[in-house]
Order: sequence, then structure tokens, then C-alpha cells
Amino acid sequence: MPIDFKGLRVVSFESRQGAEMAELIKEAGGKPIIAPSMREISIEHNREALAFAELLLAGQIDLLILMTGVGTRLLVKAVATKYSTIKFIEALKSIKIVALGPKPSAALKEMGLAPTILVPKPNTWPDLLITLDEQYPISNKQVAVQEYGQSNPELIKSLEERGAKVLPVPVYRWELPEDIEPLRRAIHDIISEGPERVDFALFTSSTQVRHLFQVARTNNVERQLLEAFKQVCIGSVGPIASRAITGQGLTVDYEPDTTKMVHLVREMARRGGDLLHKKRTAFANKIDTNQWRRIDMVWQPGTDAEPTIKDSVFMKTCRREQTPHTPVWIMRQAGRYQREYLRIRKKVSMLELCKTPELAAEVTLMAVDRLGVDAAIIFADILLVTEPMGLNLEFVKGEGPVIHNPIRTREDVDRLNYPDVNELSYVFDAIKITRRALRPNIALIGFAGAPFTIASYMIEGGKSSHFAKTKTMMYRDKAAWHALMERLTKILSEYLNCQIAAGADAVQLFDSWVGSLSPDDYRQYVMPHVKRLVEGLDKSAPVISFSTGNPALLPLMKAAGGDVSGLDWRADLAEAWSVLGDDVAVMGNMDPVVLYTSPNEIRAHVKPFWTRLQADLDTSSI
Repeated sequence: MPIDFKGLRVVSFESRQGAEMAELIKEAGGKPIIAPSMREISIEHNREALAFAELLLAGQIDLLILMTGVGTRLLVKAVATKYSTIKFIEALKSIKIVALGPKPSAALKEMGLAPTILVPKPNTWPDLLITLDEQYPISNKQVAVQEYGQSNPELIKSLEERGAKVLPVPVYRWELPEDIEPLRRAIHDIISEGPERVDFALFTSSTQVRHLFQVARTNNVERQLLEAFKQVCIGSVGPIASRAITGQGLTVDYEPDTTKMVHLVREMARRGGDLLHKKRTAFANKIDTNQWRRIDMVWQPGTDAEPTIKDSVFMKTCRREQTPHTPVWIMRQAGRYQREYLRIRKKVSMLELCKTPELAAEVTLMAVDRLGVDAAIIFADILLVTEPMGLNLEFVKGEGPVIHNPIRTREDVDRLNYPDVNELSYVFDAIKITRRALRPNIALIGFAGAPFTIASYMIEGGKSSHFAKTKTMMYRDKAAWHALMERLTKILSEYLNCQIAAGADAVQLFDSWVGSLSPDDYRQYVMPHVKRLVEGLDKSAPVISFSTGNPALLPLMKAAGGDVSGLDWRADLAEAWSVLGDDVAVMGNMDPVVLYTSPNEIRAHVKPFWTRLQADLDTSSI
């Protein structure tokens, strides 16, 4: 997806880095509007800084928290008005110093110092608290906090709740710029409905937000500004700016996962066009886009040239039709690295997230907004079907799914419940919500675990390397094995059909562990059940079969049924497709670990997939 604002107007409220921000916006194809919103005012005769220095030199400070690089340097200058800088630096060597990211670390390096504790990205004060909890308990400690611009009462309160005695040390404050005319013009352009109307607003600090609305209130246009933001795509550099934005009654449309100005610009240029179209469509459909969630979105497919599911690149690919571009399938849980997802997971368990339809739908849509994909896959887990069968499922941190009452004998199989598929209605509700809020030409994929993989979890009780318990039951007690597989086939067929009825455009069978079997074992113990499962599915939705670890199973898996064969990185794409034939689509098969490398390296791995195939195969069906 290109990084291109396509000539749209982008307002930034940067001051010190205004010229740099303007250049970044231009490079990304936007028309920059720079409205400086703040200036630093150093505190003269800084009594708080001198009081801190006095306590430090007397050995009465345990921990110093440095929030900014500029603030660190100003603190040293303020102290130097009364005390020796050399003695001050020597005293700093005797205490713990926490640096909130690389900028205060760089300021310390200039003095020949290094932080005792470096707060990891994204370098926010909540990250600071987590780091202190893990590395340095502060109960009964005297903690000094270098403040900047404006005091953070939430941070001070949180430190005090942990038992610290907190000494705030302000070193500068933020004021409006002396010339606020550019800020007034920016407000006018945001409110305007003419050609000068602003399309994107980028915020890189909380003070920018406060000062923007301060000027709007002074000019009696705050209400108009709030109303205008309903049609402006809002980007925030990170959590602190986002809190200020939401505090003004707005919703952040995009927050990158790294708190860098360049990433904010590039990501907004890459995703902003779609997000702006979505926001203005929602506004036209009477949705309050200042106070909305992704699940509140309403589309009207087929009207005003809006595309429909018939235009879906993903669905055309599943049907082996000509497509405008070749989709690249990334088999990865999209949410786990996202800050927004992690915030949700701190509040709820995995099972609670899966069983709360609004949250599951929101997380599904979150990945779509972030990545700009051709299809979404509903947020759920393959093992949800085991609970209504009577098994005690738990997701254990660091271990994954655990079944506390595993199946080991025929008697255990016979004790399983014959579940009502409606016990899984929370999944179907999540699909309904997601399908309504998802752009009509973006497909929604439902899924389930295939019978062998689910049976293996049920027997092993969790993850396994050798599947000894599973294979022992399979070989020793064939009747028990087939009884278990028949039960799973029935519930999984009903489960997937209900997902299709709820709005899933395609469904995928994940047989993640079946690669542990030989072709003969697959043919005897698994294939009849998968075949019956696929034959029982609603034919309106393509079926994707996916396995890992054993390309020798591909011909048998094709014979078991399905419209698309998913391949992992251990299969050669061209060879696999020649084995499967051209009456199925194939999906794969880059190693997901490649995603840990650079964008250039990722492109270098993706490109060979179709260049190797081009001589023999029609790559439009990939």
C-alpha cells in the first residue's frame, strides 16, 4: 500500500520541528499546514530545582525520574545557578536514575552518566510504572520527578500509591506561541467546508491539543471545531497525546505503534485515505464520529459506487478468478503486537475477549484499520468448541491453552456432552457485528480447528511435540478414536455453518498438527472425517484447508475437500500447486518469521513467489 496523502491537506501543530514535519508531509504527498501551538518557557529562579539539588547533595534522594532530554539539560542549568555542576553530577552517580526513553539518556551521556533504568518503548508514563514495578520497588523511597510543560497528577498519584514520597521538579512550562495567527488560520481551515478544508490533523503532544482548544474557546468556535473534527482524520503520535484528544471528546483514528513523528506521518499517509473515507461515510450515515467505536460503522453496499463483496479481491482469489493484484497471505495473529490490543488484553482474559462479541469484533476490525488488508479473520480460538463438550479450558500465561480434564479413554469420550451449537452464539454475534461494520468489499473469514487438531488438544491436554498420547489412543483404541472424531465432525460442521449464516464469507479449517501423521495414517484415521465435514458445509462460502509440516499430505487433503489449500513455508509453492492441480487455489507460503525483518527484506522474500511461478502458472490465482 503506497505512502501517499494524494494531495490532501494535512495540519500539524509542531513548533520546534515544524519545518521537519512540513517536509515529511510533502514527501508523503500531502499539502502541509503548519500551525505552531506552543513554546517553552524556562522557569527563572527555580526554587523547586534548587530544593531538589539541596536534598540530593544531602543524600536524601533515592530515585530521579527524567522525562525529557530538554528538561534534563534545563535542570542542570537551573541547579548551576547555586551549586557546583561537578558536585551535582557526582551526587547523581550515587542514586538511581530512570530515563523515559532515548532523549533523557542522551542528555545524561553528555554529562558522562547513564540511566540505571531505561523505560522501554513506547516510553510513556504507564510504561514507566510497569518498569518500576518490575525492577525497582519504590515504597518508602524519596522520588524526584523532572516535570515538563505541565504537571502530570496521574503519574504523581500512581507513584504515591506505590508508597513513594514524591518531589515534583518543574523545569519549564508550555505557553502559547507569541504569534497565534497560524493557529487561528488552522482552526478556520478545519472548520471550513470550502476547498481549503483540512483532511488530516496530526498531534504529537498533549499540549498541542490543549492549546488548540484554548484558542478555539477564546475565539468562541470550540463547538464548531468539535463538529468539524467529525470529518477530519485524526492521527496521534502516542498514548499521552491520545488521552488528551479523547479528553476533548474526540476519537483517535490512528495511533502508530512507535511514538515517532516520522512513523505517524508515514502510517497516516499509508492508511489515512481509507480511514478518512470510512469516517466521512460514517458521518454521512448519521454516526457521531467524535464518539464512536469501529463496531459502530455502517456501510451501504451497492450505493454511491460503494463496492460489494462481489468486488472482494480475496473472494475472487478463492474462486480462482482474475484479480487486480495478487493478495499476500500473512498467517499471523495481527493483534498481539498492537498497543491498542494489549490495552484491551490487560483488562480481560483471552476467554473473556472471545466471549464478548463487541470486543472480539472491535479487535478484528482493529487489525483491518491498521494493516489495510483484503480480508479479516474473526477473533476467536479453535478450542472454544471444547467447552460446551464438557472440557475445562484455560489459557495460561506463558503456556497457552490447557485442558484440565483431557480425554484418554473410551469412557472419557462417552462422557462428553452432545453440545448445542448455540452455546457458541457469542462467536456468531461477533461475526454479525464485524460483517456489518466491515467495508463491504473486504471479506470476513470464519474458522475452526480441524478434527485431528482439536482431538489432539483434547487428548494431550495442551501443546505437544510428539503427540504420543494422541497416537496411542488412535492406534490402540480405534473405536474410541473414531467415536471422538465423529462427535467433533458433527459439532464443527454445525459451528462453521452457523458462522456462514452469521456473515462469514469464507471459512478456514486449521489442521495445525496433522503434519505429525504419515499419509497412511491420515488416510485411515482423519481423511474420512474431514471429507464428511467439508461435504456438510454451506457451499456459498469457499473452504480453506490449512496444515503445517508435511507437504506429503497435500494430495490427500485436497481429496478430503476444500476450495483453497493453505501451504506453510516448508512446501515449494510451484511444486505443491502442480501436485494439487489448477482446480483449487493455493495460499501461502512465506515463513512468518520474515516479518521480524525490515520492509525491504520482506519485499525481497515476497517477490520470488510470483516470479518463480510466472513462467508456468497464472499468478492471478495466488
